[in-house]
Formats: sequence, structure tokens, C-alpha cells
Amino acid sequence: MNITVFGMGIIGSRCADNWQQAGETVTRWNRTPKELSDFVADAAEAARTSDVLSFYLKDAQALRSVFEQIRPVLGTRHLLMNHSTIDLPTTLWLAEQCAAIGCAFVDAPFTGSKIAATDGKLMYYLAGADAAVARAEKILTPTASAMIPMGACGNATVIKLATNLIAACQIQALSEALGLSLAHGISKEAFEQVITQHGTASALAKMKLPGMLTGDFDTHFSLDNMRKDSVYALEFAQQMGLSLPAMSTVSRRMTELCQEGLAAQDYTALASPYLS
Repeated sequence: MNITVFGMGIIGSRCADNWQQAGETVTRWNRTPKELSDFVADAAEAARTSDVLSFYLKDAQALRSVFEQIRPVLGTRHLLMNHSTIDLPTTLWLAEQCAAIGCAFVDAPFTGSKIAATDGKLMYYLAGADAAVARAEKILTPTASAMIPMGACGNATVIKLATNLIAACQIQALSEALGLSLAHGISKEAFEQVITQHGTASALAKMKLPGMLTGDFDTHFSLDNMRKDSVYALEFAQQMGLSLPAMSTVSRRMTELCQEGLAAQDYTALASPYLS
């Protein structure tokens, strides 16, 4: 299989490595040129080299821009898989554009960050035509621990935004609980012991809390990316006539911290103000 990976960030670069280690022929593209032997600087040429096109881009704007660059070379031989977290209108637009061209499309965002990507253990949500999803499942195996079929195109995008809502709100709540406890003089050690055994404990809390306690916000999933995803979720909720007060508050908080210079740090930097 020949596969082109668009986006050499934290996730895309590691998925490309896993496909390469699995024996696939990989072509890599990134907006900022990389010194890699399999790197192709021209997006259209990168798409032309492969039948499978896998997108790990930052946002909807980047995805639309790259798609327009590769549109002239797309054809019925191509399968386009979008793993970028984007807004629902862009997902549906992309599906329509691919259908008009005749290339297959799968709405395929993932959950999991740097470690999961390195270990080939991302969990994908897959939505689209049955045949395209079945093909994607085989292709994604070297990068995945699980793949969940979500039905119609767009469903995977929505569930990705919904689950990120939970993650952002949980980390904000955990940060506030930490701040309240530290302000009263409770030790970090005691806080960790309680939280990891409390009924509200979760896999996310257990994974993220050690770094939060030490102020280690090494980026696995950036604060700015989580902020961006919250904006997409809020836009979708508004279109549906839904109120998301918790997400609205956390989104504003993430925006403030990004403006204060924490955008590139992990989204657990939500705890940063409580450690000083």
C-alpha cells in the first residue's frame, strides 16, 4: 500500500512511522518543510503518489486549503481519510467534494495523544459508506488499538467534539479542585491519593494528574488545539439550539490562557494558575 500522510505534527508523524514500520510505502507532507527522505513539498504531488490519503491537520481552515491544492489530482482510485478534528460543516463539505470527484471518503477522527500514537494505539471513530469504512479499518490497523463504526458521515466528527468536551471540562474541574485544596494547605501527595481512589477518578485523571501536580505540561495535546475544538463544539451546539454552559466557560478560560502564552503547552496547563 502507498499512503500519503498530510501533517507531521505530534500524531501524524508517529502514525507515518508506524505505517512505515509495518512495511507500507509512506509519503509525508507538511506545510512547513521537513528534512525527511520521504517528504514531498508539493501537496498535489504528494497526493498523486498514493491511493490512500491520510490527514492529520490542525484545523478546518488547513484542511480546506490542502484539499483545494490536491483537488486537481484526485480520482476514483483515492481513499481520503480525515483524522483532523474539524467542524461538522467542513466534514460534510469534504464528503460532498469527494463524492463529486468519485474518490472514497471516511470521517475518521481519533482519541489518544502522543504516547498512544507512538505505540500505535489510537482509537478511531469511523463514519461513512460501509465499503470505505471497511477499507479504512484494514489500513489503520498499524496505528490503532480500536476502531468504532459510527454510521453516517459526520457522526464521527460530532462524537469527537463531544468527547473532547468531557476531557476539557474534567481537566478544568480537576485543576480547580487542586487549586482549592492547595490553597487550604492540603499537600499534593494527599490530594493525589484521594483523587486516584475517589469515586470521580477516571483514566484521564489518573493519566494527567501526575504532570499537573509537578507543573509538567509537556505537550501531548495542546491547549490551543483543545480550545479550537471547544469552539467547533460550541458552534455546533448553537446551530442545534443547545446551551453548553460548562463548555462555554472552559472555552473562555482556555482562550485566556492561550493569550497568556500557554497555547503550545498541553491542555493540562489549565492547572498552571493554581500552582504559582
